[in-house]
Amino acid sequence: MNERAAEPLSDPSGRDDIRGEAAPEAQPGPARARERPRSRRALLRPPLPRGTTVRAFVRRDFLVTRSYRVPFALDAVSGVFLLATYYFVSRTFKGVPTESLHGAPSYFAFAAVGAAIGAVVETACTGIASRIRQEQLAGTLEILVVQPLRSFDLCLGLVGFPFLFGLFRAALYLGLALAWIELDLATPSWPGVLVIFLTTGAALATIGIISGAFTLLFKGGTTVVGFGLFALTLLSGSVFPISTLPGWLQPIGNASPLRFAFDGARSALFQGSGWGADALWLSTFGVVGIPIAALAFDRALHRTKRKASLGQY
Repeated sequence: MNERAAEPLSDPSGRDDIRGEAAPEAQPGPARARERPRSRRALLRPPLPRGTTVRAFVRRDFLVTRSYRVPFALDAVSGVFLLATYYFVSRTFKGVPTESLHGAPSYFAFAAVGAAIGAVVETACTGIASRIRQEQLAGTLEILVVQPLRSFDLCLGLVGFPFLFGLFRAALYLGLALAWIELDLATPSWPGVLVIFLTTGAALATIGIISGAFTLLFKGGTTVVGFGLFALTLLSGSVFPISTLPGWLQPIGNASPLRFAFDGARSALFQGSGWGADALWLSTFGVVGIPIAALAFDRALHRTKRKASLGQY
């Protein structure tokens, strides 16, 4: 530091000079008014593109899940043991009539479709709630919600990898089941199977987004959501026909959206037709329900932010 620079710092009057020299000159009113919008826009970060957000979430969740290789492999093949159980139960009661099995040639074929669709149902309905719970436990949910993300994009990102993984499991279960029952591959309507799977995921995303909102508002809500989904899946004809239920429970099973998913998949696989009405109903349910569910999730997220309870679980 030279003498000229050190001299004002040691002199109290010099500090006044420095303070005076450092003070910026007042700008004219019109110039300051022109600069204010630029500074305000600089503080507002635009939301990230939807495709970029979902891909980033999917890649992150895949890498995290793959890092635990043994649980990842066991989760992928866990349904095979369930299929084996249905297979031997079907062999035990081989002479049971199949008129009420919605075109399935055996009970095993009937239950295998229920297991495959159940993998998609589980992912679509509980994926968001489970991911929110994991983010809370890891302490990363607060970091996510302060990013420039729309609430609906956050939903899509959180459920992206679980949904794709559920589709993979469903395809694996169906492939094994069709090999075991030796079904003629010319019988199914493969476009119908694909449409039913996709519309099922879209329709049941409504339930999944609402379950995510429920988890935000009521801590530990994943247990309630899981129990309700298990009961609804049983009543909707996943592993036994709705006609076998008591009379007072059959209206619940017939009104469930899951029933259209199970019936549509069985019609497409075992009859090759008759799945169009089920796919249309599932599509309608998704188109109407998803915007309502997304609004509910957005309100729940804002309420949780106001209460500063995002990290509580």
